[in-house]
Amino acid sequence: MSRPSEADRRVLDGPQVEAEGLTDWRVLFGRLHAFFQTPDFATGLAIVAETGALADEMDHHPDLDLAWGRVRVRLSSHDVGGVTARDVRLARAISEVAARHGATATPEVLSVLEIALDTADRAQVMPFWAAVLGLEPSAGDPVELTDPHGVLPTLWFQDSEPDPEVPAQRFHLDLRVPPEVVADRMQAALAAGGVLVSDAEAPRFWVLADPQGNRVCLTTWQGRTTA
Repeated sequence: MSRPSEADRRVLDGPQVEAEGLTDWRVLFGRLHAFFQTPDFATGLAIVAETGALADEMDHHPDLDLAWGRVRVRLSSHDVGGVTARDVRLARAISEVAARHGATATPEVLSVLEIALDTADRAQVMPFWAAVLGLEPSAGDPVELTDPHGVLPTLWFQDSEPDPEVPAQRFHLDLRVPPEVVADRMQAALAAGGVLVSDAEAPRFWVLADPQGNRVCLTTWQGRTTA
């Protein structure tokens, strides 16, 4: 296995990924994601098999989820902690495979969930949550715990102090979505009884709350130094 070139080790930010014109793919939390709908299980299996062969040929391997009627693919360069030109090349090749098999890309359904725990002392509580959930410290962010098996969502610890003006809450959800999805998702949430708490950090994130004050952040890569 040869070491990637310096150009292939350079992490791309959100605008750089978008400029590649990967219409089937969206960048969410530093990874490329695609969701392909297939007419049957056999088609999905064929896409996975060809993708595996491509990955071995390129010596760059994606995460694949196969189920009846769908294949989800996630790509990143683990050695540098982000999306690189290696991921872009493999993404294009996977899209060609999927199209040849008649699969339909549906990037509008993509999202990634993280859970945040508000705490005044993360060092005190992080070891407990790592132990009870089987998580490990993130290599890229000291405030995060991640699942080494890629099953559970990332748990991150947000520095906070109690605020008497805000309903008591310790956990909140962060949902990363493609930028073009935010407006429709927000409209649906408001129509369902939610309220917009803040858009001061848009387009990085919008804070919404349900009718009882429980909060969720809709987040995108836009306005960030990393995707």
